[in-house]
Amino acid sequence: VTTRVDLLDPVGATRIWLPVPSLNTDWQRSLESSYNSNGKSQIGSDGVEGARMLFTEFADGVKPFVEITSRVQTQSRAPLAQGQAAAPSEDAATLQYFTRPTHLLPTDGIVRTTAQKAIQGATTDLEKVRAIYDWVVANSWREPKVRGCGEGDIKTMLETGNLGGKCADINALFVGLCRSVGIPARDVYGLRLAPSEFGYKELSGNPASLKGAQHCRAEAYVKGQGWMAMDPADVAKVMRLETSEWLKTTDHPIVKPVYNTLFGGWEGNWMAYNTAHDLTLPQSKGDRIGFFMYPTAENDEGRFDSYAPDDFKYQITAKEIKA
Repeated sequence: VTTRVDLLDPVGATRIWLPVPSLNTDWQRSLESSYNSNGKSQIGSDGVEGARMLFTEFADGVKPFVEITSRVQTQSRAPLAQGQAAAPSEDAATLQYFTRPTHLLPTDGIVRTTAQKAIQGATTDLEKVRAIYDWVVANSWREPKVRGCGEGDIKTMLETGNLGGKCADINALFVGLCRSVGIPARDVYGLRLAPSEFGYKELSGNPASLKGAQHCRAEAYVKGQGWMAMDPADVAKVMRLETSEWLKTTDHPIVKPVYNTLFGGWEGNWMAYNTAHDLTLPQSKGDRIGFFMYPTAENDEGRFDSYAPDDFKYQITAKEIKA
């Protein structure tokens, strides 16, 4: 996966941060990265959330470019099969960490009240996660007018009743509701890389041009199951955009296979960068960011618009190497 940034009209000194795949799990291996630039570059971490990044500084008068290529092994995920051995337990401190509130993911007030209503009648954690997944699919919707991947401000979404958004909104809603009732959950921020085996255009990436292919998913932890793959946002995307008609039921033959699979599974045509929320970029003069899956840059006039790749001038491509 190659990301290239060219800033054509720099003003003063410039700083660029590019996400680097950080996760090593049973479904992804983040391998080596190499880079090239006319600035001063180093690969590091935010130091808190474990999000790896390439940070590059450019002096005044330099027309910046930076390119990074990362190798990643991915595979599809499926729910734990009947009779399969239980997943190993997760570290208790890690589970506690992924129940914490953050700036954009509060776990009290309307968030907790909403979750408690959604899980009424559920007794096990698996039943509660299923109830929250179903509630999010039933009550949120894909809103194409939202820029980029959205912002993930779940308190405002619930207070206004406007549950329309994109992946960073809808999956953050799922994560926040889970955390508010004590179920460890996290967003996983990444990038679609290749066509979907579902055959659905909306779940595919075009490896020749991946700008705009950023997509976050979610995980919830259930004892015995381990970290379970979740993506209610992609269910909403198929319902709203896969056909010319807005499909309103999960029983529709186009929606049903996605609705069933994305509770516990997801396709390996996607890679993860990190699980970082409310991130402070090292040496940034700007505000913290809600998540980090887009190239980010600043100069003396402020931060560039990561949601405008043609103005910002970045391009992302991928090449598949079959195992």
